Amino acid sequence: MTALRPDPDFEVIRIGLQVLANVSVAGQKHQQAIWSRCFPDLFVSLAGLQSRQTCDPLCMLVYTCCDGSPELYQVICDILVQIICTVCSVGFGEDWFKLLVSRLCLEDVYFPVLFSKLKDASVGDDGFSSEQGFLLRVVSDIVNERIEEIRAPRDFALCVLGIFRKSVGLVDFFSRVKSGLPTDCVSVNVLGYSVSILRDVCAREDPSGCDSEDDVVGRLLSSGLIELFLSLLCDLEPPAIIRKAMRVSEKEEGTSSYSAKTCPYMGFRKDIVAVIGNCAYRRKHVQDEIRERNGILLLLQQCVADEENPFLREWGIWSVRNLLEGNAENQQVVADLEVQGSVDVPELAGLGLKVEVDQQTRRAKLVNVGAKAS
Repeated sequence: MTALRPDPDFEVIRIGLQVLANVSVAGQKHQQAIWSRCFPDLFVSLAGLQSRQTCDPLCMLVYTCCDGSPELYQVICDILVQIICTVCSVGFGEDWFKLLVSRLCLEDVYFPVLFSKLKDASVGDDGFSSEQGFLLRVVSDIVNERIEEIRAPRDFALCVLGIFRKSVGLVDFFSRVKSGLPTDCVSVNVLGYSVSILRDVCAREDPSGCDSEDDVVGRLLSSGLIELFLSLLCDLEPPAIIRKAMRVSEKEEGTSSYSAKTCPYMGFRKDIVAVIGNCAYRRKHVQDEIRERNGILLLLQQCVADEENPFLREWGIWSVRNLLEGNAENQQVVADLEVQGSVDVPELAGLGLKVEVDQQTRRAKLVNVGAKAS
């Protein structure tokens, strides 16, 4: 293959790439011959073609040539950056692109490098590029699809947590949104996909099988994850069903509700609760920290259906279950809840719960009626 013409024939290039990819499968000798002719200039030129029909076989060719040669992955980051930019615009039809991303970002340590290289200078120092949001979306899909087999590197998880922290400071939490991911806002997409990755990474880690060096969740926890996520959840307005109860109470008493942040996308509250719940699974120190930060009542408040957060009730119950399992102190907190100035909401009766509105702060919480009665 020679240099590309100004007006390339995409179909001819596609066929040529598929032939080369098939040849590369024949063994290392053929892979090395192709690599020596195509790397890096021709690969970079091909990666820049705005065509899905050429990008798919190019991903297959690059992946196959690098397979079994870990040292080659160190030199293809620039090529993959160009491929990501192309795929972000034209999409992809086969899994070779995801295999490349998985190999470099989740099986190796190149995610921080790739994410940094995708920074668009026109965005400024405080923003994210659409390509960065797209990479997080792809990585989130991979982690979710392969949750049982992928063990994310520690630096990857900490990098994602750092990205999440940064996105929190960029997102508008006071504009109500009625759509899920992806949204039209890059920062919201970065926020959502980074928290989705953290949710699944924390679900993958079993505390009984981790030592101090390899416990990814332990590193996240030591970086203040629980404090951050409880703070975000506390700042959000209550779920719709509890807001309804508060309006009833306020109407009767002539008071007005406080101003609170809203979910920047449908499902944000559920994702925050899911991360907390997964971290609390069989980790007594996390259970204790949540109690010490007054998070038990906050999580009880999430055990309701919410049209803005599908499956919030299920994740809330899962989180409370993990919070109470094997923890007598937390169980006692729930058992000691007192009902004062409660507001009846029929939808909660079936859960054995009742809404309690604090007369001073006007914040709502759920109390376990059954536990008190016992």
